[in-house]
Amino acid sequence: MEGIPLSALFIALAVSLVLSGCFSGSETALMTLNRYRLRHLADEGRRGARIAERLLERPDRLIGVILIGNNLVNILAAQIATVIALRLGGESAIAIATGGLTLAILIFSEVTPKTLAALHPERVAFPASYALSPLLRALYPVVWLINLIANGLLRTVGVHPVDGKDSTISREELRTVVNEAGAMIPRRHQRMLTNILDLEKATVEDIMIPRNEIVGIDLEQDWETILEHIANTEYTRMPVYRGAVDEVEGILHIRRILTSLLDGALTRESLIAEMDAPYFVPEATPLHVQLMNFQARRRRIALVVDEYGDIMGLITLEDLLEEIVGEFTTDPAEMIRDVHPQADGSFLAEGSASVRELNRTLGSEIPTTGPKTLNGLILEQLETIPEPGTSFQLHGYPVTIIQTQGNRVKLARIQPPGTPEH
Repeated sequence: MEGIPLSALFIALAVSLVLSGCFSGSETALMTLNRYRLRHLADEGRRGARIAERLLERPDRLIGVILIGNNLVNILAAQIATVIALRLGGESAIAIATGGLTLAILIFSEVTPKTLAALHPERVAFPASYALSPLLRALYPVVWLINLIANGLLRTVGVHPVDGKDSTISREELRTVVNEAGAMIPRRHQRMLTNILDLEKATVEDIMIPRNEIVGIDLEQDWETILEHIANTEYTRMPVYRGAVDEVEGILHIRRILTSLLDGALTRESLIAEMDAPYFVPEATPLHVQLMNFQARRRRIALVVDEYGDIMGLITLEDLLEEIVGEFTTDPAEMIRDVHPQADGSFLAEGSASVRELNRTLGSEIPTTGPKTLNGLILEQLETIPEPGTSFQLHGYPVTIIQTQGNRVKLARIQPPGTPEH
């Protein structure tokens, strides 16, 4: 380098620092890329994304070629800086050149490019992949040899270089991704996606219509009462039984008998002939399994039974879908069936309100492993049938009993923390 002018050496040093920064920044950018967004961009046809995705299939080779290039330019920079120091100040200037070069590498070749790459990984990684891909092919024999030795050392401690290729995402990680999506996914759609993930945590028992609230057709009633009941019902499908729900004989689709009903030609025999066989499901069936069962059996209503075969309640496909999309109503005032918000910030809740509905409405975290309804929670805590006017704390919420009916709580007022009590 004796015949090279100082100006050329300074330019070569600057180029070396820039190349070192490019290698450092590309390493950070490629390793910081969101793998799922990268896959999406590659599927859309972005060439830079496709090249980056291929490079990341073997990160050991990618890191190998980057570090080879980075170390080569850093060593070259050190040699150039030594020559410049010897020319300008002799051997005594070498220490100063070493310190100055270290500072320059840290600022211009490490911290600055890596920070930029971490903040804007795609803007750095995609252009860098165009250069790194041919460089990897050119240096492949060297990279292969280095990786062979390095991977051999890793295997001695039980690490395989392809262990990190599995980029599957867990349910909780997916939930975090959905919740952190921000404006990219509307809030309502975020709730729907998280509700789908929550289906595995709940069973049909959590959302079923309790046995005492099942509306059906009792064949032991007089015929005029049955006809009036059918004509005034708001339901499309109803269980048909004799005397009690436990003696269920089938499920009736009201539309099948509508013509006969209007013509006055409906009889008990024709009603029974139009029934479908009852469909029973165990109380512990997870909601996502029951959704698939409804689809496979082409059914929309099922009776929930306990371990002894006794009917506990009824579940419909609509109830299940409402767990995902919310109540099927166009009136915002009717979006909540059993929990009614009041002007003072409190809530009037039916005793039959499910714990899951309370949690959604109040934003609470009442455990769902115990009683499934507000009435069950109250009776479990008080261990007696409370009188109207009784007040107590239920999982941190002040509750006042408004109305009881027989052996159950019919209506209660729930006071969220921070609102004035009555």
